[in-house]
Amino acid sequence: MTDSLGYRMKFGVIAPSTNTSVQPEFDSMRPVGVTNHFSRIVIPDDPVHSDDDFNELVMRIRAATMDAIDAVKTCSPGALIMGMSAETFWDGKERADTLKAQVEDRAGMPVAMGSDACQAALSKMGDIKRIAVITPYMPIGDEQVRKFFTDCGYEVVTVKGLKCKSPMLIAHESEQTLRDAIIEVNDPSVEAIVQAGTNLAMARVGAIAEFWLDKPVIAINTATYWHALRMNGIEDKVQGFGSLLSHH
Repeated sequence: MTDSLGYRMKFGVIAPSTNTSVQPEFDSMRPVGVTNHFSRIVIPDDPVHSDDDFNELVMRIRAATMDAIDAVKTCSPGALIMGMSAETFWDGKERADTLKAQVEDRAGMPVAMGSDACQAALSKMGDIKRIAVITPYMPIGDEQVRKFFTDCGYEVVTVKGLKCKSPMLIAHESEQTLRDAIIEVNDPSVEAIVQAGTNLAMARVGAIAEFWLDKPVIAINTATYWHALRMNGIEDKVQGFGSLLSHH
């Protein structure tokens, strides 16, 4: 028998318990017959004022991730989406590949994660070499993102970290703040803008910015959901979230 609502795909999604952006953004991109089923990586909403605080946040997410995978497996999803990003960039490309293998082994199903998704999205956008990045992170997190993309062969022109004061407060950053960050990191030498940090609600802003700037603006939630759909053979085009979902 097939799930009556998720008759094409049931996605299991793991995201930090503090995250309020992944679930609504993923649901707004959901094709008919595809359902999203969330499991929370339980962490406290502790203040983040320094690199040490941010590192502690990442370690707490890492410690609780496997329990969240075990929980969502009980609904028998067909694939898993990792709705957090800092951990998927941490320590560069080699560590990201190791993490994916560990998660796939625990989950027993295909896994889509943000770092891979951004790389796949950039490759769809042409011969892009120079990028700028926006994050909600402290400098230690920004450097991890820079290392990952450098490992993948991109020149990272600039990284703009918003230094959000707690994991929950990331979602409180306004569309105006995100617009201003896009304007700040954009220059003629930048061929694409990438946003990390899944609790930054940038899917809508990224699509608008892409239209006006006439260059790819890749919001991580858009890229991750697109990647999950395509790697599982779902080719539906979804409008309103930029060229990645509407054309690729």
